[in-house]
Amino acid sequence: MHTAMSETMLFPLSGRRVWVAGHRGLVGSALVRRLAREDCEILTAGRDSLDLRSPDQVDLWMKNVRPEAVFVAAAKVGGIHANDTQPATFLYDNLMIEANVIEAARRYGVEKLLFLGSSCIYPRLSPQPIPASALLTGALEPTNEWYAIAKIAGLKLCQAYRRQYGCDFISLMPTNLYGPGDNFDLQQSHVVPALIAKAHQARVTGAVSLSVWGSGTPLREFLHVDDAADGIVFAMQHYSGETPLNLGSGEEISIGDLARMICHITGYSGRIAFDITKPDGTPRKVVDGNALRTLGWQASTSLETGLRQTYRWYLDHAGLSGHTGTSGPRRAYG
Repeated sequence: MHTAMSETMLFPLSGRRVWVAGHRGLVGSALVRRLAREDCEILTAGRDSLDLRSPDQVDLWMKNVRPEAVFVAAAKVGGIHANDTQPATFLYDNLMIEANVIEAARRYGVEKLLFLGSSCIYPRLSPQPIPASALLTGALEPTNEWYAIAKIAGLKLCQAYRRQYGCDFISLMPTNLYGPGDNFDLQQSHVVPALIAKAHQARVTGAVSLSVWGSGTPLREFLHVDDAADGIVFAMQHYSGETPLNLGSGEEISIGDLARMICHITGYSGRIAFDITKPDGTPRKVVDGNALRTLGWQASTSLETGLRQTYRWYLDHAGLSGHTGTSGPRRAYG
């Protein structure tokens, strides 16, 4: 039976057992850092001990550990190239991860669950800024539709479990995220880490030009991952509704201007060459984050500050001798 709940019902995390599913990923690791300030018991499980694609493993883990709150930050993620070349993997893995965790959370009485989706769930030609009401009103962006369909299924699962079982399961749709711990592998990465790695490599090698996919005209919104983690924790504590919340910075920048800013930060002074044979993706994408701002949260890190911090992290962890980062897809199964 569906149980009516206030959309602003306070849910303190202090003293609770809190599972971050996908704690090694970009968002999950930021969540663990943020939750350290909440006086809660943080639960994690590495993929060597728990494969979230396995319903039996998830069920047994949840039965034994009994978390009281769950953040579903686990996913198979990647950029345009990865989505385009691995459609079955992106759809299957993400469907299995979310379905297993959400069902086990219901079965073992998790008090509250937050499912982390993506702004790519919205139609390619959504009104801008994108309201939550735009969901399922048009065709998806073809370059990431497999991932988007899986994420739509996840948020619909949360809505369905809320309606049928009265579960306090909510969904949050972040805009494009970046920051320390990102994946800088050029075959798998999103635009910010890809541009940082390429600009750094171009500076180190003295390249005459830097190739950037597409025309440079698409507009994008970016949110530092530590801001995102803060917004996610805030939503868990202050929101309890069926409608998914958007999570964004409220600011947008063209890919061309982003590339120029990153070149300035990395010290690369060569020419930027836009490769128009490569896809642009969605022409413009900025989410309407007014609902979360109305509840009292907003981002605090400027894009330039966040990019400088991310480049410093890259130099410390992945940029030595021009190395472009880790190899292979970023997975967050446990």
